[in-house]
Amino acid sequence: MKIAIAGAAGKMGAANIKAVSQVPGLVVHSAFDRAGSPALGKDAGEVAGIGQLGVAIVDDVATALDGADAIIDFTVPAASVALARLAAERGIVHIIGTTGCTEADNAAIAASAKAGAKIVKTGNFSLGVNLLVGLVRKAAAELPGWDVEIVEMHHNRKVDAPSGTALMLGQAAAEGRGIDLSEHSVRSRDGHTGPREAGTIGFAALRGGNVVGDHTVILAGNAERIELTHKADNRALFADGAARAALWAASQPPGLYTMADVLGFTS
Repeated sequence: MKIAIAGAAGKMGAANIKAVSQVPGLVVHSAFDRAGSPALGKDAGEVAGIGQLGVAIVDDVATALDGADAIIDFTVPAASVALARLAAERGIVHIIGTTGCTEADNAAIAASAKAGAKIVKTGNFSLGVNLLVGLVRKAAAELPGWDVEIVEMHHNRKVDAPSGTALMLGQAAAEGRGIDLSEHSVRSRDGHTGPREAGTIGFAALRGGNVVGDHTVILAGNAERIELTHKADNRALFADGAARAALWAASQPPGLYTMADVLGFTS
């Protein structure tokens, strides 16, 4: 299966190049990055620290996608929306780990899935996080009167907040409660806020150092609390999940899927 790596010069791009090169049945077909990237023309394998692959990083997306079976894409929302359209035109797999998408971005990506792309989009590709999502959904349903707070921390170069994973966890809690997350989330607190409004789901985003990703869901009752935590120590776990998703999606009909579908966790 021939994989095109988007954002090849970034940290996740390098992790994806490495993961794809190590998975039987997958091969790095091409690698591309933004115009002006200092990595253009360099060997993708050398940029990823695994030695030469004979694949140069380019900025011509059409050339990169020529002959590709799938795109693995951890970039920015505008690029992911555009790549989804190209995936639909070609009828290929598009694995999206991009976070920070707006409702309009998600609607455009969903439209591309209906138009012929096989898209797997998720806020987190790790096995542990997807198990945590199910635990949070169950706990929120079983403890309807408890307050829910989500705390996440990432490296100091992350540009969106809350993280995609934090929003996945918030959505799981909202589903457990049978409520709309957009109507019950609290994204910031500052100054004289008054008492906490019952039934809301709070988010706190911390940034610093080179933290790959820490997430804690706190369910607080009157005399006790439960904390469910996941800590990612290496970006390789996300890349490995994306590679697994590409293999899975190859045999699926066009549509929009999540990592829960790939792992069989949808129930």
